Amino acid sequence: MINKIAIIGGGNLGAAIAKGLVKSGKPFKGEVIVTRRRVHLIKSLEQEGISVGQDNLKAVENADVVILAVKPYQLEDIISEIQPALSDEALLISLAAGVDSQRISEMASGRKSIFRVMPNTAISIGESMTCVSSYEATEEQDAVIRELFEPTGTVQFIPEELMASATVLAACGIAFALRFIRAATQGGVEIGFGSDLALKIASQTVKGAAELIIRGEAHPEAEIDKVTTPRGITISGLNEMEHQGFSSALIKGLITSFEKIENGSKKR
Repeated sequence: MINKIAIIGGGNLGAAIAKGLVKSGKPFKGEVIVTRRRVHLIKSLEQEGISVGQDNLKAVENADVVILAVKPYQLEDIISEIQPALSDEALLISLAAGVDSQRISEMASGRKSIFRVMPNTAISIGESMTCVSSYEATEEQDAVIRELFEPTGTVQFIPEELMASATVLAACGIAFALRFIRAATQGGVEIGFGSDLALKIASQTVKGAAELIIRGEAHPEAEIDKVTTPRGITISGLNEMEHQGFSSALIKGLITSFEKIENGSKKR
């Protein structure tokens, strides 16, 4: 049973995870504590039943799960700092992009039972796509991590070599999807809607499109075919977007983000 979760790093993602775990009807009874040097920036989490503080070492004491929600360049110093208080049984989770489990194990004096987890910020409302890879963990430990994150969205275990790709497609992907919604909203204003109504329509339309794929397990093109009629307005709009490089720009954006992760890991 998980009695205490320590989240080291109360930035946007660390705070979102804390909120998601608490709101999900967490599969454990105990404390969620989040640390950040500028603790005043996360004081609002206390209103949701989350403890906050500055002392990483104290936060990790007696923790069953420790989530490292820090930048890759901070990882080694943080692990060195918390190691004296880190129990042998604690599950160590890293959110740091581009730092593989073997390297994390080396930082932690050969520690096993390491997980790399990449959720996205929709975890705060229980709608994350969370990708997980495990390193020298047991099936029981894998099950604990799955049980922990499943109430916050969808969990998918993947090979570790795909974690950089998962970071781009799932975590960065939130921003890419939101940028589409913003652009659609701006277009809606151009064709006559007020901005609030345009945003509502665009957002629900994207949600509906995603649900068609998730629930129906259909290919996007099959659903597109249902609304593109000969000489119709939909195909005209789609073709113009493609002429302007819509799909190409999105794919190039994904590749650019991926290459940045890959280049960063090589520098280390």
